[in-house]
Order: sequence, then C-alpha cells, then structure tokens
Amino acid sequence: MTTTLEQPKVDAAEPPPARKRWEPWALAALLVGTAVAYIWGLGASGWANSFYAAAVQAGSESWKAFFFGSSDAANSITVDKPPMSLWLMSLSVRVFGLSSWAMLVPQALLGVGSVALLYATVKRWFGAPAGLLAGLVLALTPIAVLMFRFNNPDALLVLLMIASVWATLRAVEDGRTRWMVLTGVFVGLGFLTKQLQVMLVVPPLALTYLVAGPPKFGKRLAQCLAALGAMIVSAGWWLLIVELWPASSRPWIGGSQNNSILELTLGYNGLGRLNGEETGSVTPGGGGRGDAAAAMGGAGDAMAGGGFPGGGAPGGGGMWGSTGITRMFESAQGGQIAWLIPAALILLVAGLALRGRAPRVDTQRASFLVWGLWLLVTGLTFSFMAGIFHAYYTVALAPAVAALVAIGSVTLWRRRATLWVRAVLAATLLATAAMSWGLLGRSASFVPWLEWTVVVVGVLAAVAVLVPALTRGRIAAVVALAALFIGLAGPTAYAADTIATPHTGSIVSAGPNVEGARGGPGGMGGPGGMDGAGRMGGRTDGAAVPTAPGGAVAGATDGAPAGAPDGMGGMGAMGGAAGGLLSGSEPGAELVALLEQDSGNYTWVAAAIGSNSASGYQLATEDPVMPIGGFNGSDPSPTLEQFQQYVADGKIHYFIAGGRGGGMGGDGTASEISTWVQENFTAATVDGVTLYDLTS
Repeated sequence: MTTTLEQPKVDAAEPPPARKRWEPWALAALLVGTAVAYIWGLGASGWANSFYAAAVQAGSESWKAFFFGSSDAANSITVDKPPMSLWLMSLSVRVFGLSSWAMLVPQALLGVGSVALLYATVKRWFGAPAGLLAGLVLALTPIAVLMFRFNNPDALLVLLMIASVWATLRAVEDGRTRWMVLTGVFVGLGFLTKQLQVMLVVPPLALTYLVAGPPKFGKRLAQCLAALGAMIVSAGWWLLIVELWPASSRPWIGGSQNNSILELTLGYNGLGRLNGEETGSVTPGGGGRGDAAAAMGGAGDAMAGGGFPGGGAPGGGGMWGSTGITRMFESAQGGQIAWLIPAALILLVAGLALRGRAPRVDTQRASFLVWGLWLLVTGLTFSFMAGIFHAYYTVALAPAVAALVAIGSVTLWRRRATLWVRAVLAATLLATAAMSWGLLGRSASFVPWLEWTVVVVGVLAAVAVLVPALTRGRIAAVVALAALFIGLAGPTAYAADTIATPHTGSIVSAGPNVEGARGGPGGMGGPGGMDGAGRMGGRTDGAAVPTAPGGAVAGATDGAPAGAPDGMGGMGAMGGAAGGLLSGSEPGAELVALLEQDSGNYTWVAAAIGSNSASGYQLATEDPVMPIGGFNGSDPSPTLEQFQQYVADGKIHYFIAGGRGGGMGGDGTASEISTWVQENFTAATVDGVTLYDLTS
C-alpha cells in the first residue's frame, strides 16, 4: 500500500472495467426512474411558460409560423429565440392535439435522452459506475428537473451540448474528422435553439481537441476549422433564409428593433447579455420592461432587487442580482445548481493530477479537460454577465458538474490506497456536506432535519475514508453509499419539491422558497410578487398559492393578482385575468366565447399589448391573437399606421386593454396604439377585462 504523498503511477491506457451483467439493469432503472420523475404530474403546470406555449400552438396550426417561430398563427411577430425547441413541441401538438401533456412530454423525453447520453459519454472511458453516477446526478439536479418539465428552450440546449462533448471525445479517441464535423453540427443546432449561449461550450471543445487530438497539430487545426464550417452551415441555413426572406411577407423578428435576426443574435441575445445593454429590454430608465417596473410600485422594487436587504441587489448588480465569483452560490442560484460545484472543482484538479503522466492523447484526461473547461467558462460567464440573467440559466452547468463529480470520484476511489487521494476524498465530502448544510439552511421550514443529518454523515464518512481498513470490502460499500447520500440528499429533496409543485410564468426556479432570494428561488419578490414556483401571490412560507388552470391566481380580478400592491393599479402588470409582463392572461368563459364568435371572419380575433398578455387568449381560443410589441411590449411591431390599416381592413376584432406594464400600454408604438384605441372606440368589460370592439 502506498502511504506517502507521492503521485501514484498512472498507466497509459487505463481501460474501464469489463461490462458486468448488472449494468443494463442499472441503466434501465436509471432511465425509467428519470422518465417517471419527469413525466409525473406534468400536466399540473398548465401552459408553463405561456410565451412559448402560444408559439407552440401557432406552429401546430401554421407551417409558416412553425418555421419562423411565430407567436401567432397569423405571423405578426416571432418569439425572441430561434425556433428549434418549438419545432419538437409543435409537432407533438400537431399529432396529439393542444394540451399541456402534448407540449411538455417532448421536454421530459429530452431530459431522459440527456441522462442517457451523459451516461454513455462517461461510461465509455470510465466504466458503468461512473456513467450511472453522472446520469443520476444530472437527473436529480434541481434546475434540470425543472427545465426538463418546462417548455423553455434549455432542455434541447442541454442535450445538444452533451452531444457536442460526446462527439469531441470520440474524435480524441480515434482522430477522425467526421467526429469533429458532427461536433460542429451539434453546436450549430444548439445555436438554432438558444443562439449565442451554446457558444460558451465552443472554447472547451476546441481547446480539448487541439490539446489531445491524435493527429499532428496542423491536421487538428484543420479539423477544428471543419467543425467551425459545419457549425456555420447547420445554423446558418435558417439565419440566411430569414435574413433574405422579404420582410413584408414574414413575421417581425421579436426582440429586435430593426426586424433583423442578426440584430437579435448580436444584440438582445448576444453581447447585450454580457454588457447589460439589451435594446428594448429591462433597463431601468431605458424603456422596455424597466418602465413597467417603475410603474408597479412594490412589484417594481422587486424587479430591481427588492428581495435583497435595502431594496437593491448586493454588489450593485441591479435588477439581475449581483455579479461576481460567488454569484452561483447566492440565494437565487445556489439551490438550483451549487450543491456539487465545490466537489466538481476539487475532483477536477485531483483528476488532472492523477492523469498527469498519461500520454497527450489520453482520453480520460481529455474528459477532465473538456468538462472542467465547460464548467469554468460557462460558470464564470454567468457570474460576471451584466445583462439579463435568470436562475434557470444555470441548467447549462448541470452536465459538466455531473460528469466531473462522476469521473473524479470514481477515478479517486479506484486509487484510494494512496494517502493523499484519501485526503482529497475526505475534503470533498466535507465540502459537499458544508455546501448542503448552507443551502438547506436557507429554507428553515423545508425538511429541517436533513441539513444536520447530511453534516453528521459527512463528518463520519470523511473520517472513514481516511482509515484504510474502512475503504476495503463490504465496509467500503457502506462508505460509498454514505458519500452518495451526502452529495444527493439535498438535490433530491429539492427535486421532489419541484416535481410536486406546478410551475408557470416567465421566471421560474426549482425547490422551495429561499430566504434572501428575489421572491423565492429566483422569482420576483415583494408582496404580490412571484413565489418560488414562478406563480403570482407573493407567498414566502413555501405554501402553495391557489391558481386557476394555467397558473392564474385564484380570486384575481380586473387583471390584478391577489395581494397586489397598490402601485400595480387595476390592470395587473405581472399577471391575472388580463395577463402581463411575466404571466399569461387567464380569460373567463364569457370572454372566450365572445372572442370565438365569428372568429373565422378575422385574421386576429384580438390584439393585446405584449406576448404574455396575448398568449392566454390565444391558447384558450386556439385562434390568432396579435401580441403588440412582442415579449416586452417594446418592439415596434406593428406601427400605429399598420395597426390602423389592419383595423380598417377588418382584420382585428377586439383590442384587449391591460397586460404588459399594467395601464401603461407598453412603450413606443404600443403606447401609441393603446392611446389611439382608447380615443376612438368604446370600452366594455367582460369577465373583469377591458376590451374594445374595433369593428363597431
């Protein structure tokens, strides 16, 4: 037995153990368990994010809306992302009809696929135990549980990012160009899912292959250029078609101010996310959603960080929270992803040290390198980006954390005869227990016994790892199970809470309400703000908020959410019957019947300010509703003149007041349209919602 601090000798190849009979059964249990967890009670979330749900419905009715990712089947404006994630859900709705299940089951299956692909990627070079552990960690990561049960683009993005690593490591294994080309294809498809966010994984992929690829450096560089070309082709075909398509016969590009997909790519969804200068977005004093926040009294404070002591985000981070190296560990993000980040970083360093004597082309070291760079590049970008940032973005870290924990712990466990390796394992267990204790302690009423149990088991397991006799035989299995409990007890509790809780709205987060977060874990704070599930009502004790089907707050009237602060007025800037900036509208039966009356005679049965306001009416009637101004209500689509022409041509039946920004009626052209309608048509109230008949 080695008892010195010398680095143990590492073989050049170090193949994983031969396949065992239990492996297929264990994999089946992992995947079936993941599927059950992700599909269980899936319909409880209703339309989830109604902004995307409306686009899914539109794509199921119109192939043109399907191709562009339009918010409505009449193709007035698109969502503010490329449409690839919408395609899968729209196809499902085309086959099975419009329902929450038809829309969300594809997302759950993407989650199962992500777990399976991560298992396969890790197992190939580290064995089945490491693959199973990686898949289990990913499946139980709280924010992954939420995103694979929700209709945001992140579910498909995660799968494609894992696929790009799988292809790169296959290229490291045999040096074939086809694998690097496939890497580029996966990244390009990721671009069509969520634009520049997928580019965060490109530096890790390229650097890993340039360092560890088998061919000579010149060929490795050429292969990386081939991957770049494949990425450009796989993403560029759609961008080129959209850019060359006559603007007069396609929908407005949502999120852009000049009707340009390139502007959306480089601005609102690009550099603007890094420097905080997203034109038309939530910038206090700069138009967009920032104006809505200013008009909403207490809710506006929440958007500007009112959940933090003193009414602002710590570190001067403004409405998106503080920036800095600790951002992933703060109240809004910590419970989503941070449970195993310290362990992943420790095991990354130790794993690279253990593979230090391996050949340059060693695939196991390349695995540590690519997953480690993924975690560092993406984590640091999220930590310091000054623009729009939501807690659910951290799902992009989940595969890297899961892989590093799996390959690192299995690698070190196999070499636990060495003293320094045992010391690192003990330190990892203590760091993980401390992290769980801190995160669980932020929710005082949430399984209060668990935090101390994790600490006690963590200390005992760390001591046991240091004793050589306790890391052999059956006792070693007990120690390994204790380590598994330490790492997964907290995430599993959060995951169970997430599965049991419906989630709706544009800003959601996993797990229970958390002290110090903005209105719960990543939600909007303040009385009448959003709770941890992304619902309206402002509950802070973790109790469920009564909601109507689809997520509206029970008892809300005139568009105002229950418990809304006085500053919100009667139109509901954040939700309720008329909808608002972050929550879809919830029309009553009388209003739905009115909108459906003679609906075939109109291109749009109604128009409303903002995509979320329009979404509920569209989903209830399955008829096009024009979302004036797009998501923020600030896009110049349509102009006042265009809207007046639509009305003159009899294409729009009703204008529905309220919604985005409460009574403000949006920004720019949206405000002009709202004012023109109020001055020229007569208001009526139906089911607590103010609307105008544009044909009278």
